[in-house]
Order: sequence, then C-alpha cells, then structure tokens
Amino acid sequence: MRVRSASAFLFNWRCFTIAKLEHQLNEEIRDKELRVIGQDGTQLGIMSAQQALELAAEQELDLVKISPNATPPVCKIMDYGKYRFEQLKKEKEAKKNQRVVEVKEIRMSPNIDTNDLLVKVKNALKFLADGNRVKVTVRFRGREMAHTNLGEQLLNQFGDACAESGTVDKAPKLEGRNMSMFLSPKKQ
Repeated sequence: MRVRSASAFLFNWRCFTIAKLEHQLNEEIRDKELRVIGQDGTQLGIMSAQQALELAAEQELDLVKISPNATPPVCKIMDYGKYRFEQLKKEKEAKKNQRVVEVKEIRMSPNIDTNDLLVKVKNALKFLADGNRVKVTVRFRGREMAHTNLGEQLLNQFGDACAESGTVDKAPKLEGRNMSMFLSPKKQ
C-alpha cells in the first residue's frame, strides 16, 4: 500500500484548470482555413491558420476563434486580455444592478382584531414599498374550517387596504387548512 504525502496531494490539486476559456486562442486553433476579421472590424478574407497567426503576431495581438460552427470558422484579431477584462467588468455591473425579489409572508387567523389587522397591513405596505412580493395567509384551526368564507372576506379586505401600493397577483385560494393570497408591488 502506497501512502501519498499531503504535499503531493496539494500539487495534484493545483493542476486542475481553475477558469475555462470560452474561446480558442492562437495555437489552439487547428482549422485549415479561417475567415479573419481585423482589430477594427474589417474583413481580411479567408486564409490559413498559420497566415492568420503570423498576421496577429505582427500586430502583437491574439487570434481568437469567435464563431467555431461557421464554415470556415470566423476568427478575430484582438487583445484577448483586454476583451476578458471588459467582459468581467460588464458581468460585475450587471450583477450589481440586479435585484432579487423576495416573498415576505404575513400570517393571520380569521378572528383577528381590527388593530392587529392594521399592523399587518402596515407591515405589508412596508414590504411592498421595498419592492418585495407579499404572501398573506389565513390559518384555520379546528371548527374555523366551517367558516372559510370569513377568511376570504378578510383577505379581500386586506387586498383593498393594500391597493394603493400593491396589486393582487393571486386571488384568495384555500389549500388544506390555509387560505393564501399574493400581492406584488405596483410598477413605478
């Protein structure tokens, strides 16, 4: 039985590729003929891979395969490091501007008092103002299941109270012992 040292394991672990390149570059391009586009976007014509590589080397730029499925494949002469940097910058910017919409839940019982209901409505209005969706649930226990119409009236009343800043996505619906309704914020 052979025992491996920890350093050998770490060395082998580091050999894995961390980032996968999306495009084939320079010597990785093995096609015989390529349609080449210059750095400024001009068509340089169809040429061999070796000629295209020499042309890119003269300009001290990279030959990047953009469209591998075309016949012949399309390659562009560009500064690939700069291109990757700009792509990462765009991805970061898009991620920064992205907003995740959460679903906040408000639970009630069918025999809730008016002041408690107003507090729940106030919380729902705050959630809607933040841009989140709200799920309003009425939970029936025991004999309350015989009076599900009260829960439906309560949810409709709740929806009317939130009408100024939210719209009802899904009307009240009974699922088991819970009746729920969804509200979403109005578009600005």
